[in-house]
Amino acid sequence: MKPKFITISDSIIEKIKSGELIPGDKIPSENELIKNYKISNTTARKTLLEIESKGWVRRIKGKGTFVLNRTATHQLVRTLGSIDSTRKGFNESLKAEGLTPKNIILEKTILNEGVSAAIVGRHVIIEGPVLKVHQLRYADDELMKDETRYISLTLCPKIDALSTEISYFKAYEQQYNLKINDIRQTLSADILEANSNKNHFGTTSNIAIFVLDSAVFADDGKVIEIEHSYYRGDKYKFAISAHPEYGHKSDD
Repeated sequence: MKPKFITISDSIIEKIKSGELIPGDKIPSENELIKNYKISNTTARKTLLEIESKGWVRRIKGKGTFVLNRTATHQLVRTLGSIDSTRKGFNESLKAEGLTPKNIILEKTILNEGVSAAIVGRHVIIEGPVLKVHQLRYADDELMKDETRYISLTLCPKIDALSTEISYFKAYEQQYNLKINDIRQTLSADILEANSNKNHFGTTSNIAIFVLDSAVFADDGKVIEIEHSYYRGDKYKFAISAHPEYGHKSDD
């Protein structure tokens, strides 16, 4: 018979292979394995070491053990409507998948007049002043995302002094004590022409992209952030998750 830690590790690896656990997901901790499988500390530790030694996961000290991205093309799966995914931010998500993030800032400026956007059929507005951050997001030196964020400086004063590599979502919650009430997102597809001034991906031919428009709302209905980003169509897949804890109510 197989040792128990092999049996458990095989079952977790199978969840990764089947897509039940995707790159960046956290697998059960030692304590969770002990509780769920009624095993000893030693067996739980061996289970995690076995999965890691086979190259399926990576431990990040103080955070947990995460599923690595093993696809040859580094295709990323991102989940819309996932509070955990949004809270992690781009850099932390890539690190959890074993990829190396890099950011290049194209523009970081303050707009005194504010900004507006149409998202999920709703016109949303952030009154000025607004911080605009336009940056290119890389994974292992490959450009994956062209991201522009607009952040309320009224709700988040002096956030322009923080590094752009942080998870802004965490900053809203932890540094500004804002309660996130809702996140609305619209995902569409488009083609960027090779010679377009909007095409920062450096392709010599037209490229398919995903266009994500989103807005983050505080519990008083005020808009904290608006995002408008381009994702490489050949590098991303999107999943959808419903989270009732946002307390979203119908407009009807």
